[in-house]
Amino acid sequence: MTLTRVQSLDDAREAAAGDRPTSSVRWLRRLFRKKIAIACLLVIGVLYFCGLFAPWVAPYHYADQNLDASFEGPSWEHPLGTDRNGRDTLSRNIYAMRTTTIVTLATLATGAFLLPITLGMLAGYRGGFTDSLIMRSGEIFASLPGLPMLVLINATLRPRFVSGVEEAEEALGWSWLSNSAFPDYFLIFFVLSLFGWVGGARLIRTQVLTLKGQEFVLAARASGAGTMRILFKHLLPNILPLVIVGFSAALGAIAGTEIALTFIGVGVQPPTPSFGALIQEGAPRSVLEAHPQLLLVPAAIVAALLFAFNLLGDALNDVLTPRTR
Repeated sequence: MTLTRVQSLDDAREAAAGDRPTSSVRWLRRLFRKKIAIACLLVIGVLYFCGLFAPWVAPYHYADQNLDASFEGPSWEHPLGTDRNGRDTLSRNIYAMRTTTIVTLATLATGAFLLPITLGMLAGYRGGFTDSLIMRSGEIFASLPGLPMLVLINATLRPRFVSGVEEAEEALGWSWLSNSAFPDYFLIFFVLSLFGWVGGARLIRTQVLTLKGQEFVLAARASGAGTMRILFKHLLPNILPLVIVGFSAALGAIAGTEIALTFIGVGVQPPTPSFGALIQEGAPRSVLEAHPQLLLVPAAIVAALLFAFNLLGDALNDVLTPRTR
């Protein structure tokens, strides 16, 4: 029995029982019937909870160090041991999860949601010059080599941006922006958003081109509805399943790119922890042989997070777009 038929039977049973849920409720019910989806949501939820509330979850601050306790093994005081500078490994991994959480959520809000949806729907609905302008701009970004451009922009802009933030702090009497690694977070989020919207916008534009000739859009236009109302009231709900599936894939890609940038030294800079830096610190052979947890712990967390995103994306695709299966 195909997935579509199973879901139709489920909906029929709900209707026969007098329960007529909205489409979003039906999606959630189908999603929660999948054990693998629940497991992935739990993994992602726990990791992101730890990242968001790192100052309260971590037993130590990431910068606390004790040089007399360098490279200690696991103990009650330090469950995962300490690193070269005597810093608690568990705490640094939790704060590294905070870095990944901040960057992925900020980039998702713009590079995977605001820009692709707005620009993709405008290009598909308005057509003409607007479509050409948006799509040609996207082709310029898409034609550039992704990772090298991310490295180049981040490396060249960071000194100027950090200097500008420090000058602004001095003028305003602040100090928390630099201390909170705001310049690094903002630059990575900005660069990832700049290059991350093109694929989603193309996909959404294609869907809108198909939908804008439908009767419900023509009726809305005939009733005097404006462009923004048609886009966000009538078209957006119809492309929402596609957007949600894209979110899960985008989160994994954003997290992986942020970790890769830090691994090669142009992402979040020390002393702020990042999984890329933690993996790099634990990668030397002498460190790996004597203290394998310094590499295995961040690598395992990264693998679990990316694997959970991929499996959740497959589950969402099954639930929201069953006809494609």
